[in-house]
Amino acid sequence: MIHKKLHTIIGDVLREIGAVDISYNLEHPSDLANGDYATNAALIAAKKNGENPRVFGEKLADAIRAKNIPEIARIEVAGAGFVNFYLSNDYFEKSISEIVEAGENFGRNDSLKGKKILVEYTDPNPFKEFHIGHLMSNAIGESLSRIVEFQDAEVKRACYQGDVGMHVAKAIWAILREKDELEIVKNESLTKRMKFLAKCYAMGAGKLEEIIGQMPSPRELSKDINQSRENKEFEIINKKIYDHTDPEINKIYDLGKKWSLEYFETIYKRLGTQHNSKDGKAFDYYFFESETGKYGREVVEEFLGKGIFEKSEGAVVYSESRSGLHTRVFVNSQGLPTYEAKELGLAKIKYERYPYDTSIVVTGNEVREYFQVLLRAMHEVFPELAKRTKHTSHGMLRLPSGKMSSRTGNVITAESLLDAVEAMVHKKIEEREFDTHERNKIATDVAVGAVKYSILRQAIGGDIIFDLEKSVSFEGDSGPYLQYSHTRALSVLGKAGGVKFANRVDNMPRTIEKLLYRFPEIVEKAVNDYAPHAVAGYLIELAGSFNHFYATEKIISSPNDAGYLVALVRAFEIVMKNGLWLLGINVPRIM
Repeated sequence: MIHKKLHTIIGDVLREIGAVDISYNLEHPSDLANGDYATNAALIAAKKNGENPRVFGEKLADAIRAKNIPEIARIEVAGAGFVNFYLSNDYFEKSISEIVEAGENFGRNDSLKGKKILVEYTDPNPFKEFHIGHLMSNAIGESLSRIVEFQDAEVKRACYQGDVGMHVAKAIWAILREKDELEIVKNESLTKRMKFLAKCYAMGAGKLEEIIGQMPSPRELSKDINQSRENKEFEIINKKIYDHTDPEINKIYDLGKKWSLEYFETIYKRLGTQHNSKDGKAFDYYFFESETGKYGREVVEEFLGKGIFEKSEGAVVYSESRSGLHTRVFVNSQGLPTYEAKELGLAKIKYERYPYDTSIVVTGNEVREYFQVLLRAMHEVFPELAKRTKHTSHGMLRLPSGKMSSRTGNVITAESLLDAVEAMVHKKIEEREFDTHERNKIATDVAVGAVKYSILRQAIGGDIIFDLEKSVSFEGDSGPYLQYSHTRALSVLGKAGGVKFANRVDNMPRTIEKLLYRFPEIVEKAVNDYAPHAVAGYLIELAGSFNHFYATEKIISSPNDAGYLVALVRAFEIVMKNGLWLLGINVPRIM
């Protein structure tokens, strides 16, 4: 990449003119009139050496000019000492040829070759619906998986699911009271079965909320909950699930888990989650709390005797004094492993199943602080695995109506949101002449693209307000705008027919040429910073430049430059398709 070459040359020249150990930036100016690259190296070096930054900038520029770098047309010093670089016309022309030649491999590199990366994401829990929070995790995790794959790493996708715990106990508590309806829904669709399971979970959770709401005072909270008949039933069911001691509960549990997992696969398929596994499932590995809990408890008990964990009121905790953050319970007073202990066991089981170099874990922000404590404990128990674990957390996906709630049953499901977006897309394309299959495929691809782009367009971590109208716009900052720009390029290439790619006649580089060559840099930034939004932002800027080019140029009928302009369209089509793939967004053939 020219970026790396130029960065190396600047460093070498700095040392040659007496500036050593200088940390500097080399960036693209926001205004292309200020060059293709700019560096603050002179300002940093001049300050360290006690020199005038403008004068030092001229010295740096002269020394670099003397290198006669063929890719650089000119170098200018601006402002207080910024050094601006302008790439040559020949470089831009050559970059278009390189993009066309590389095709789907343009932007790929081998920086992670030989590395084994495990990416865990989505993580919906059986007996609960697949809600819009899972859409956040799925979009982010799938994009990160693809970005890492683009660096030639071996990537395995993993899903970790809570198939035991109080949420399951609450659902089964209600199912035992709704046996007649259970028999009816056995013959219904997966969607209706999941609605039944979700309703039962909401019934059980609602009963516990009702108990808590009747507390006379916070002081009586623990006492009253422990004395409530329903809560005792929850605890008994929960223990029976762990121990597999009740045939009736086992039967309901197995059926509900089976329905849940089958239903989740239909959502993964709709979202385009990569199918790499031999059995056609979305993920390479599926981990469950019923598996990790037993091992996690054994680990905690082992290290309890080594002073890492300690007893507290009948439970086993990792104390604030060790974590430096806050105390977390790892085994509760009933002897059952908590989510913390299960996660500890998960790290080891993951590694035994797939000896990873890095384990990327994508979760919601609500467990961020807990995960910090977990990693502190892991550093003491499994130090090597802790070093290999990278946790990234995201905010909530919200609709203007407010926050969702699975406890009340007012959950906003992924399926309902995708259905609503698809309906909007169908309305937008209703007058276009597509057959039914093509229309449905376009609607699905565009709807999923709209949702994923809305999630990935901003840095991971913050909450997102999902605007339905804006998300499906074919203009502006949206996934459908990117997809439409790509199909427009395909249309031009289709009409070009026998026009052969050729070298440029006109010597003036356009904005689109000044953006296309940057794609490998964007990919590198995305993987280094775990930043899909870097790709999304770049693609929007690139699409804008292409659509301006499309509106102002006679491409196919150009008297002199048709061959080169068609090659430029092809280069754009390649970069846009590769970029959208990194975001997990399909590219419809027509729109």
